[in-house]
Amino acid sequence: MKRDPVGKLLLFGATGDLARRMLLPSLFGLHADGLLPEGLTITGSARADLDDDGFRAEASKALDEFLPDDRKDADKIASFLQRLQFQSADLSNEATFAPLAEKIGDVSGGLSIFLSTAPSLFEAAVKGLQKVGLAGPTVRIGLEKPLGYDLASSKEINDTVAAAFTEERIFRIDHYLGKETVQNILALRFGNSFFEPVWNAQGIDNVQITVSETVGLEDRAGYYDGAGALRDMVTNHILQLVALIAMEPPARFDPTDIRDEKAKVFRSLRRIAPEEVAHSTVTGQYVGGASKGEIVKGYDEELGRDSNTETFVAIKAHIDNWRWQGVPFYLRTGKRMPVRRSEIAIQFKPVPHSMFAGRGGLLQPNMLVIRLQPEEYIELLVMAKEPGLDREGVRLREVPLKLSLDAEFAGTRRRIAYERLLLDLIEGDQTLFVRRDEVEAQWIWTDAIRAGWKANNTKPKHYPSGTWGPSAAIALTERDGVTWVDD
Repeated sequence: MKRDPVGKLLLFGATGDLARRMLLPSLFGLHADGLLPEGLTITGSARADLDDDGFRAEASKALDEFLPDDRKDADKIASFLQRLQFQSADLSNEATFAPLAEKIGDVSGGLSIFLSTAPSLFEAAVKGLQKVGLAGPTVRIGLEKPLGYDLASSKEINDTVAAAFTEERIFRIDHYLGKETVQNILALRFGNSFFEPVWNAQGIDNVQITVSETVGLEDRAGYYDGAGALRDMVTNHILQLVALIAMEPPARFDPTDIRDEKAKVFRSLRRIAPEEVAHSTVTGQYVGGASKGEIVKGYDEELGRDSNTETFVAIKAHIDNWRWQGVPFYLRTGKRMPVRRSEIAIQFKPVPHSMFAGRGGLLQPNMLVIRLQPEEYIELLVMAKEPGLDREGVRLREVPLKLSLDAEFAGTRRRIAYERLLLDLIEGDQTLFVRRDEVEAQWIWTDAIRAGWKANNTKPKHYPSGTWGPSAAIALTERDGVTWVDD
């Protein structure tokens, strides 16, 4: 697509944890590699009482802490810091927008805004930007999740933003879509001819998607207790992975074509009715236990009060269309799990007839595993003959054919997901950003689940920290003859 780089970037929340850990190191990485437009200025904004030099000093500390040692080039850091300036602003105070606009100056050459703030401030932020001329046709805005907590609030946020920005200037961010391995799903599916004939209900038995975390609440208590695992992880990251696995081939690698196909998947998700929720979903909440060799507290203890917020959810989902009819998608995410992992496992159907029956062990169906983190690899499990003279019959064993992206592209620097997303925001490429109809279709599906939980008075089942969730999650798959991939 034709890229249209802007001349200025505005970062709200520029002194926060996300900016220090991800945004500033990502922008420096782009600067160091000569990928930022020449003359691009980066204005940081937050409530902090800083001037330009103070912000540069804070940014320098963040780069020193979070950049790998081999990327700490003093000259490049110094030149990057010269791009930075700062203007204090309180988004809830309309009077602070005029000095911000004055600091940024002329935006006829284009301005990209990265807005990472509480959804409750979106309306004030957008109206303030609009009032001082920072929402015109040369301005695009990036919105960090969460975009609401249900369909109604999401529509309210989208309506607020749409009043000032047209859809082609709105970039809704899901950082999972910036991960190299996630983008590789498209290359794997649509760049290789041998998968397509079996990438359907005739060839695939089930799909499993797991996003597990070993951490607990950390510093997210205020947000997380009002959200829970379903809103925090399923509505955003996991459903985007479902769409990439299940979408039809787009005509072109084009923002409109790709997002059209993803939206069709979300509209095809079978709504889980209240009477089906107990059989198709499992909710859990971690209690005290052992995590990474340490004794840890339960959720209520960390929170400091009793709560019914789920920290684990497992769902059996279906996509009602021609390609996927009858194929279950098992989705699972949780905190205080045994390992940190994001993974897609695609279980193919077994061969229709085995000539090796009774002569060397059980023939296992093939499986394709796409690991997104912490390692990045693609692994295909196939059956192979064990070496030997076979005097007592051919013996088969499952072996992996593994492509490690870390090893295969060892000479290529692995980029932070935000590097790609920030560069696309600056250059105007919406391919890896989420469109409004996608967001609202996702909320329709997860809102139905929450309504079912409420109708059935569903309370999360307790599970010890350091385990794979409540035992009911195991039953969710095993009653279909399927086992979660936990290796």
